[in-house]
Amino acid sequence: MAEETPRGELICDVDDISVKQALRVLIDDYPVAVVKDSQGVIHALGDTCSHADISLSEGDVEGESIECWGHGSQFDLRNGQPLQLPAYEPVPVFAVEIHGNQVYVDVTNVTNGAPAPDLA
Repeated sequence: MAEETPRGELICDVDDISVKQALRVLIDDYPVAVVKDSQGVIHALGDTCSHADISLSEGDVEGESIECWGHGSQFDLRNGQPLQLPAYEPVPVFAVEIHGNQVYVDVTNVTNGAPAPDLA
């Protein structure tokens, strides 16, 4: 039986991201934060804070959240929901597939109902 082809873009190997770290990547010119949480689970979300035009991948990862370094907004990595003001809008969360040791992210598959990126 043939292996299913992974969906999305090949981003990196699982070991390329340390626990409690984020990696900023561009997929079709759209910034994505690929984050390994405190438990080693990999998440992908829009890299721009919904409160201000600041890269989330430069923030601190604690547990299952990431904090924007600009104004302290925190976002749940699982569903993109803001956990702390001043942000009140979610950021998009994207489907992640792990095949072997490779991480794939599909920005066409927004898993939390947030607006999809305009990739046109």
